Amino acid sequence: MASVAAGDQAPLWFMVLVAVGLHAAVMWAGTFLAWLRRAFFRPGKDLGRRYGEWAMVTGATDGIGRGMALERARRGLHVVLVGRNPGKLSAVSKEVRAAAPACKVRTVVFDLAAGDDAEMSRGVARVEAAVEGLDVGLLVNNAGATYPCAAYFHEVPDAVWEAVLRVNVDAATRISRAVVPAMAAKGRGAVVNVGSGSSVVLPAFPLYAVYAATKA
Repeated sequence: MASVAAGDQAPLWFMVLVAVGLHAAVMWAGTFLAWLRRAFFRPGKDLGRRYGEWAMVTGATDGIGRGMALERARRGLHVVLVGRNPGKLSAVSKEVRAAAPACKVRTVVFDLAAGDDAEMSRGVARVEAAVEGLDVGLLVNNAGATYPCAAYFHEVPDAVWEAVLRVNVDAATRISRAVVPAMAAKGRGAVVNVGSGSSVVLPAFPLYAVYAATKA
């Protein structure tokens, strides 16, 4: 077995292994410290001052979107709620105001899965009109679409995978485009894209290929 005697120069392969190990340790430590800062130490209690007075949440009528809207309101932000169901939007608006009476709420009825390009354009125009003049500092692209059940790529109906692309890619990009220029002009703001564990499964996520790709 090869060994390194005192005073002898370490072989090249040993130095390479040490360098690789040190690099991995430093990268891991950096990632951990960055997470620690984000989770516990980064100043973020006053979101309005840090980002802007308003937050926009898509898919705000159920689940994560509803929770995001309520939490942003509790943290002192006003909210713009985007959803396709007027009744649910009204219900969540009332819930937000009850949780945070000082919160101002605007709603935008927009079916992000609309298959008509003209309707997509009209929906984006309604978003632009809703945020005009507002200090929107946070955009939460939460709305998402997936398959109703697992299926091989060639078995997924056209209407299903097309809706996945429209909601997860097209609509999210267009809505971001509607609000990011104002963020850039004032030099602050944040876009939160709600992801999925399917996007990090390698080499692929079986039976949900299009959905996983859009989330990645």
